[in-house]
Amino acid sequence: MYKIQTLNKISTIGTDIFDKSKYSVSDNPENPDAIMVRSAKMHDMTFGDKLVAIARAGAGVNNIPVDRCAQEGICVFNTPGANSNAVKELAICALLLASRKIVEAAAWAASLKGTPDAPKTVEGGKSKFAGPEIAGKTLGIIGLGAIGGKIANAAEALGMKVIGYDPFLSVAAALHLEPSVKIVTDINDIYKNSDYITIHMPYTPQTKNTIDAEQIAMMKDGVRLINLARGELINSEAVVKAIADGKVAKYVTDFADDVVLGVDDVIVLPHLGASTPESEDNCAVMAAQELVDYIENGNIRNSVNLPNASMEAQGTKICVIHKNVPTTIASITTVVGNEGINIENMVNASKKDFAYTMLDVIGDIPASVEGKINAIDGVIRVRIINK
Repeated sequence: MYKIQTLNKISTIGTDIFDKSKYSVSDNPENPDAIMVRSAKMHDMTFGDKLVAIARAGAGVNNIPVDRCAQEGICVFNTPGANSNAVKELAICALLLASRKIVEAAAWAASLKGTPDAPKTVEGGKSKFAGPEIAGKTLGIIGLGAIGGKIANAAEALGMKVIGYDPFLSVAAALHLEPSVKIVTDINDIYKNSDYITIHMPYTPQTKNTIDAEQIAMMKDGVRLINLARGELINSEAVVKAIADGKVAKYVTDFADDVVLGVDDVIVLPHLGASTPESEDNCAVMAAQELVDYIENGNIRNSVNLPNASMEAQGTKICVIHKNVPTTIASITTVVGNEGINIENMVNASKKDFAYTMLDVIGDIPASVEGKINAIDGVIRVRIINK
């Protein structure tokens, strides 16, 4: 029986995917085989020796010690695209919030309750909440993945001009973009030419403060900024100063910090990006499917720390996580060959410092094989999966 631990409330439509004859799902199992998580902080956790995988029901994985997991042979998954429609819809909302002073206007209107002539008062005071339309304006999008691409197409449908930057844009993602979306190869073109800028990229040490004082200085006066990706991608202090200086007209962020809270012309949302029942269901289902395929078949899809790899097997699979160094594969196959085991098929893939090798073998595997492969220099973890 495989044990699945849930660190947050996970939609039951996802956990129901686990076959109850093979899996038990709870929030406190002893030494689980896999973990499903949303936002719980895991950096200080100690992992048991049975843990083979962690699935994040969402895109960002900065709450998970990804590098340490790779060193310990734990595959970390995320669910790219599962929440993309929810974030897209909030981004379109943010464009309008950044333009029309809707939040301020609604608060002012609510404050008129109990006044003798509210209808007349609102007619006389509404002009101070006027704001521009988004049609005809230029939206700059940093990151054109599952979320950014949908925002680009939606903004085009609303009459905006869209320019996008993504140094890692895949062919598949590019084909899903409307032909009128202009792709630029220099991120500075986004800063210099956009009336609105929205950022949709993962947070890493390299992407921290992608928008800072230097980048803001390149922008048009009155630019409006949106951050629904990660708070660390935009320097809050720089934005607040730019608002005070009149350079930035509005900032809408999904990430609260003490610098931006309560500041005029900053709208802070409580991390609502993926907070829809549909998104939570989609993420839970994808995360569960990833875990099942990895635990039962050894296949890796949507891993953030190990290479993606899959293989249909006729017999038993020998799955090996190892360092991406020369001779390791040859050493693995030598061990198998010396035991008289025939390799029907093999898949190997690498990702930076780590690699993953799957062997499809026919016949009985002596118990000693796993130990001998584990003893090879550079091997991190071995799993033998019987068909």
